[in-house]
Amino acid sequence: MKRSLIRSMATGLATAAALTLGLTAATGAQAQSWWKPGVNTTWQWQLTGTLNTGYNVAVYDIDLFDTTAQTIAGLKAQGRKVVCYFSAGSSENWRADFGSFNAADMGKALDGWAGEKWLDTRSANVRAVMLSRLDLAVSKGCDGVEPDNVDGYTNSTGFPLTAATQLDYNKYLANAAHGRGLAIALKNDVDQLAQLEPYFDMAVNEQCNQYDECGGYSVFTSKNKPVFNAEYASKYKKNTNGARDKLCTKMTAAKIRTLVLPLDLDDAYRYSCN
Repeated sequence: MKRSLIRSMATGLATAAALTLGLTAATGAQAQSWWKPGVNTTWQWQLTGTLNTGYNVAVYDIDLFDTTAQTIAGLKAQGRKVVCYFSAGSSENWRADFGSFNAADMGKALDGWAGEKWLDTRSANVRAVMLSRLDLAVSKGCDGVEPDNVDGYTNSTGFPLTAATQLDYNKYLANAAHGRGLAIALKNDVDQLAQLEPYFDMAVNEQCNQYDECGGYSVFTSKNKPVFNAEYASKYKKNTNGARDKLCTKMTAAKIRTLVLPLDLDDAYRYSCN
């Protein structure tokens, strides 16, 4: 703030205090510090199947609902940080809190994902459910969270979502996570990377190489924030004509932490560029 008049400074301080109070009220939590990973942080991502806890990495990204507090405590006892995954933009009819959504909160089905429907992320009820999920992450001992499907405005959701409503929702999630002492990852939403980077501590991306979208992530890596990338194409798995070798050379130079994984994220195989 570069204001010289005392009155202006006082007004600014009062506004800042009001914003702080508003954030606390919105998140239901006290502002506090949280873990901030660096650009060279290594990771493992497994959301289904029996969790393999044997990888020598700094971060495990695992399912919030399906992983017990005891398993999370065990990972942390090994010196790992734990990021807990949940969908923030879709309902999943197998989740324990599915009944918390109202019928009006749910729109069109996600193409290719049985049991999932897009959520109206403008809904106060949807946001309340997400706050409860963040509280669950805290209670289980997660160090951070990975909210998925936070780019609904680019899909056919059944709701009039826009870039502006998406920015509002994603910032809301980030502030709520930080208010609970949780780090937060931005999942995909590649068109809003520059606008959202200040609010997020890391990024998780799927297939930015396959879709030629990796360049935008320099807004994270240039700020010493890690970008965790997963690629699924068979050419990377098989290393067809050296495809995986070339991928790893490119991603290492870009400071992006890349894994070649199965789409089911079940640890059936894993190739790491780091």
